[in-house]
Amino acid sequence: MKNRNLNHSDNWATPKEFYDKLNAEFAFDFDPCPLNENEITPDKYGLLIEWGQRNYINPPYSRKLKEAFVMKAVEESKKGKLCVMLLPVSTSTKLFHEVIKPNANEIRFVKGRIKFVGVNTKGELVNDKAPMHDSMIVVFGRAAEKK
Repeated sequence: MKNRNLNHSDNWATPKEFYDKLNAEFAFDFDPCPLNENEITPDKYGLLIEWGQRNYINPPYSRKLKEAFVMKAVEESKKGKLCVMLLPVSTSTKLFHEVIKPNANEIRFVKGRIKFVGVNTKGELVNDKAPMHDSMIVVFGRAAEKK
């Protein structure tokens, strides 16, 4: 069971091999969620700036930030942009039923658990720890021809 008294980080990277497969398919040109939270400045903060045309988004998984990035992805997709999100599977939530499902062009459930790269609660860099939940790829907007 997750120890809720520990300070859990939202700063986890997508494994390179996993990202590379998606990038080969979608040809991303922007990532609104930079990995290092110490480098986030107002001109880089993904919730405040305009996104690219073909976006890869692995948002922070804390509830409020995850919801904000999903809402922003829906907004950007309505401007004609492609937004491909890596999200935890949580199909019983209002976010899934009221925002993700009605707006997604595609939802893919990932087989197995992704092992993210990040710093654990002991301050150690790890790349072999899977989260407590499964993952899904949610595509907002049409995957137009790659450039």
